[in-house]
Amino acid sequence: MAGPITPIVMPKWGLSMKEGTVNAWLVEEGATIEVGMPILDVETDKLASNVEAADAGLLRRRIAQPGEVLPVKALLGVMAPTGVSEEEIDAYVAAYVVPAASEGEEEEGSVFQTVTVDGIGVRYARRGLEAGTPVLFIHGFGGDLDNWLFNIDAVAEHSPVIVFDLPGHGQSDVKLPGTTLEALAVFVVHFLDAINVKQAHLVGHSLGGAIAAQLAGDAPDRVASVTLISPAGFGAEINTAYTGGFVEARSRRELKPVLELLFADPALVSRQMIDGMLKYKRMDGVEPLLAELGAALFKDGRQTARTVDALAASGKPVLVLWGRDDHVIPSAHAANAPEGATVKILEGTGHMAMLEKAHEVNAAIGAHVGG
Repeated sequence: MAGPITPIVMPKWGLSMKEGTVNAWLVEEGATIEVGMPILDVETDKLASNVEAADAGLLRRRIAQPGEVLPVKALLGVMAPTGVSEEEIDAYVAAYVVPAASEGEEEEGSVFQTVTVDGIGVRYARRGLEAGTPVLFIHGFGGDLDNWLFNIDAVAEHSPVIVFDLPGHGQSDVKLPGTTLEALAVFVVHFLDAINVKQAHLVGHSLGGAIAAQLAGDAPDRVASVTLISPAGFGAEINTAYTGGFVEARSRRELKPVLELLFADPALVSRQMIDGMLKYKRMDGVEPLLAELGAALFKDGRQTARTVDALAASGKPVLVLWGRDDHVIPSAHAANAPEGATVKILEGTGHMAMLEKAHEVNAAIGAHVGG
C-alpha cells in the first residue's frame, strides 16, 4: 500500500504574516527532500527567505508558481512515494482546502497586547508554554519584534516566549525613557514588572544585546541566562554607514544599501522590507528619536558603552553568537566575551544571524536555556 501524501505549505513566519510571494523553486520534481533542505524562495513583507522542508520525502508535484501570492498554509507542493499514482495526487490537490487562519491559532488582533510602562505604551506578545522561565527577546537599533520572526515559534516549543518593541520602535510609543544603556535596562525591568515576570532568559541582538548585558549586571536576580547575537558593548568599533545611514536615509534608493549591510547575502533585503522601514521612519518623531539615541550610543562613530565587565560580574550563563561576515559590528569583538562564555562564530552570516541562520540560532538558544 502506498504511503501518505505529504503537503508542502506556505509557512507562517512570525506573528503577523498572512501571505507570501513565491519567487522560485530551489528543487526539481523527483528530488529527494530531507528535513531542513531549502526548497522554495518566498518573500514576505518582512524578508525574502527560503522555505525549509519540515518533512522528508519525494517531491512529486510543484504546485505554486513563481510570482504567485498565496496565504499562509496554502498548498505549495506535494511529496509522496512512487507508489502513489498521479490520479491520487490530482485528487489530493483538488480536495485541498487552505485552513482558516484562526484554526489552532490566535487571531492577529489578540496576538499583540499593549502595556504602559513609565508612561510609554509598549507593544508585546507572548507565545508558547505558560509554565517555566520565559525567554525575552530584545531587538536592536531601528528594529522591532518582527526581527525574531524565525525564532519565536521554534523557541516557544520548549519555553514561554515574550517579544516586544523597544520604546520608539515598531508600534510602541515614540518616546524614550533615556538614551543610556542604564536607562534602557531599567525600562526593560519595569516592563517585566508590568507583565508580572520575575525572571527571564534574555536574548538580545545588537543594541538589544547591550541592553541585555547591562540588565544582567544591574539586576542579576531578574536574569536566568543571557544570549547575545552580534551585541553592542563588546568593543568600540561600529559601522556608522549603518547607524548613521539608517537615521539619515529618506528614500528607497538611500535606504536599500544601508539595509544590505545587515546581511551576508544582500538579496535578503526585499522591496517590501525597504518600504516597511521607510513607513516606520516617516512616523512623527521617529527620525529625531533615532538620531538622539544614535548620537548618545554611537558618539563620534564609536560605541560609547562597554558591557562586558558588568556581564562578567553578573555570574550568569552567557552564550555569544556572531556572524563571521558582520558588516555592522566586527565579529572580532566576540573575543572580548566574558571568561566562561560559550562563543559561536557562524560562517557565511552577517549581522542578522537570527534571520540568516535561524536553525542554528534556535538550537543554540534551546540548549542554552535548557529547552
